[in-house]
Amino acid sequence: RDAGVARAALKSADVVIALAATVGGIEYNSAHHASIFRDNMTTFLATLEAAREESVARLLVVSSACVYPRHCRIPTPESEGFRDRPEPTNEGYGWAKRMEEYLAGAFSREYGLSIAVARPYNAYGPRDNFDPRSSHIIPALIRKAFDPDEETLLVWGSGRQSRSFLYVTDFADALLRICERARDAEPTNVGADEETTIAETAELIAGLSGTGKRIAFDPDRPEGQPRRRCDTTRLERLFDFRTRVALRDGLAATIDYYRREFLPERGGR
Repeated sequence: RDAGVARAALKSADVVIALAATVGGIEYNSAHHASIFRDNMTTFLATLEAAREESVARLLVVSSACVYPRHCRIPTPESEGFRDRPEPTNEGYGWAKRMEEYLAGAFSREYGLSIAVARPYNAYGPRDNFDPRSSHIIPALIRKAFDPDEETLLVWGSGRQSRSFLYVTDFADALLRICERARDAEPTNVGADEETTIAETAELIAGLSGTGKRIAFDPDRPEGQPRRRCDTTRLERLFDFRTRVALRDGLAATIDYYRREFLPERGGR
């Protein structure tokens, strides 16, 4: 957030990938709209201005599918990123990411900065955030699957809400391709060309974890965006990218990581 620190960090950098963000799961985001917006904008403005002052050759701005409105087209094209308001449970984060995209384009046009913009969907994988206060859906469900104090694997909402999950290695590959090849500040969706319900995801996690927990649903809890499916047309056409890691394989690798790092009987922390 400090302009001097940001400029020192970017000094002599040729390429900067702006990944820093304050964000969490639905419960965290719903309770922190103001601070999420403030913290993300402060950090981004410091980074963007430092990139301009240091004449960084290429800046990749990492946005989010949270820019999209609640009732967007499925699959969702990039053109819907500024239609209506962001989905209410993620509104603070969604507006921050919309403003980052707007500033990216404005700085590119006014100052001639070479900026690329990526809009990732639901990323997950080893070394994800498993903190119960702020984790996203997949690490939250994995943690619940192994929690000895919970008899069921509880899913918030109906379970019918859907996502386009993106494994971490695919995420990194796509970001590097966009950073290298993009020649404008136009956003590009980054996600899998598939749609998986949260209920289906929970069933996969219950099976792969081997805990045998029954899936239960809490319809009184928020479930966020009703549907997400990434329109990957631009990603495939301009950057020759398709995801390589299937959801089952990515979940298995993430569960193995959780076992190693967090379960004491397996030597974890």
